[in-house]
Amino acid sequence: MGAVETTATNADAAFENLRLELRRGALVLAVLARLETEHYGYALRKALVDQGMDIDENTLYPLLRRLETQGLLDSTWRETDSRPKRFYRLSAVGEEVLARLLAQWRDLDTTIRRINGEAPE
Repeated sequence: MGAVETTATNADAAFENLRLELRRGALVLAVLARLETEHYGYALRKALVDQGMDIDENTLYPLLRRLETQGLLDSTWRETDSRPKRFYRLSAVGEEVLARLLAQWRDLDTTIRRINGEAPE
């Protein structure tokens, strides 16, 4: 493998690692924002995908459990279509955290745009 190929491979690997790190935070924000309205897991995944935020079930369900354990979500089991489904919604703490995270996201976006020369100083 030549030096150019190695550099490209290293850049690709670094990019992919950083992209996944950035995406993890964005997924949390997207899930919290979408759960201002109650959804069960599959419907939540579909709503996110329909809006351009692809998320695998193997990522979504552990994330939902973690957010619930952190007190950011409430859930209830209900039977619909003759099957039990777990419905999730933001808790009061989740609503507060979402508002603060969205403000932080906007501040970071503005700062990055300013640093990158895309926004006025």
